[in-house]
Amino acid sequence: MAKIITMGEIMLRLSTPGFQKFIQSDSFDVNYGGGEANVAVSLANYGHKAYFVSKVPNNPIGECAVAALRKYNVNCDHVAKGGERLGIYYLETGASMRASNVVYDRAHSSIAEAQEKDFDFDAIFEGADWFHFTGITPAVSDKAAELTELALKAAKAKGITVSVDLNFRKKLWSSEKAQKVMSNLMQYVDVCIGNEEDAEKVLGFKPSGTNVTSGELELAGYEDIFKQMIDKFDFKYVISSLRESYSASDNGWSACIYDGKEFYHSKKYDVRIVDRVGGGDSFAAGLICGLAEGKDMKASLEFAVAASALKHTIPGDFNLVSRSDVEALVGGDASGRVQR
Repeated sequence: MAKIITMGEIMLRLSTPGFQKFIQSDSFDVNYGGGEANVAVSLANYGHKAYFVSKVPNNPIGECAVAALRKYNVNCDHVAKGGERLGIYYLETGASMRASNVVYDRAHSSIAEAQEKDFDFDAIFEGADWFHFTGITPAVSDKAAELTELALKAAKAKGITVSVDLNFRKKLWSSEKAQKVMSNLMQYVDVCIGNEEDAEKVLGFKPSGTNVTSGELELAGYEDIFKQMIDKFDFKYVISSLRESYSASDNGWSACIYDGKEFYHSKKYDVRIVDRVGGGDSFAAGLICGLAEGKDMKASLEFAVAASALKHTIPGDFNLVSRSDVEALVGGDASGRVQR
C-alpha cells in the first residue's frame, strides 16, 4: 500500500443536535475534523499508510484531536505540539430548503501560527508516494500559505505525486487573494480536484451553462475548462465533483475527470443527506486511493464517487466505510438492505 502524506488543520467541530438552529440549541455534539485530516482517515480505512502533518496545542483538546485520528490508524508522528489553541467550527445542519450554516472560530490557531522549524519536511516525505493538501490550509493565514509551499517544494524534490482539492472558503479569504496564492502553488500539482465554484473562485475558470443552485449541469462546459486548466498548469488529471443541489436534504452526486485526452463522467447517485460535511474530502480520498494503486482513471473515479455518496449518510466529518462497502456500491448494490 502507498505511503500518503496530508497536511492541514484539524479542528474541533461543535454541531447542533439533529437539525436545530443555533438559537434553539442548549448543547453541541463534539466531533473533530478538517479537510486533509478527513482524507487521511479515509485512506487509512482503505489500508494505506496515511500520515497527517499539522500542529495542535499542547493541551487536552489538542490531545483529543490527535486521538481522534489515531483511533482510525492515521499516523500522527509528524503532528507538532504548541501554539495557543485548536481551531473551532460551529455547524448548524440544514434540511429541505434551509441551508446548513458554518461559523468559524479559528484565527490564531496552532497551525495558522506554525513555522518551518516545527517540521522536518525531508524526514516527513522520506519514502512517501503521494502528498495531498487543500486550498483551506493556505487560506488560514499567510504563514500557513508559506508553510504549504515549503512542503510542496520538499515533496516535488523527492518526485512525489501531489494532489490538491481547491476547496474555496469565502469566510476565510477573498477570491482575489485565493487566485493569487493558489495559482502560484499549482506549479507543484499533478492532480487537481475541485468543483465548479472552486474552479471559478480559486483559479478563474468558469464552466458555461452550469447553475449549481438550480441543480443543472452542462458537462461540455466542464470539459472545456478542464482543457484550459491543463493547458495553463500542466496537470496530469483534472477532476470535478458534480453536486446537483435539489435541496439541503437531497442531492444528485457524480463526478467527471479529464487526463488531457479523454473526458469521463461517472455514474450518478441520488443521495438523501445525513451529513454532507466531509463529502468532498471522502471523494478526494477515494480518487487518491484508486490512482495510487494504479487503477485507471475511470475505475478510480467510480470508487471515489461511491465512497463519497456513502459518506453523506454518516454523521461527523470522517468517512468510516470500508473498502468492501465502497466496492459493493460500485458493483451496483444500493439496496440499503440489512446485512446479517
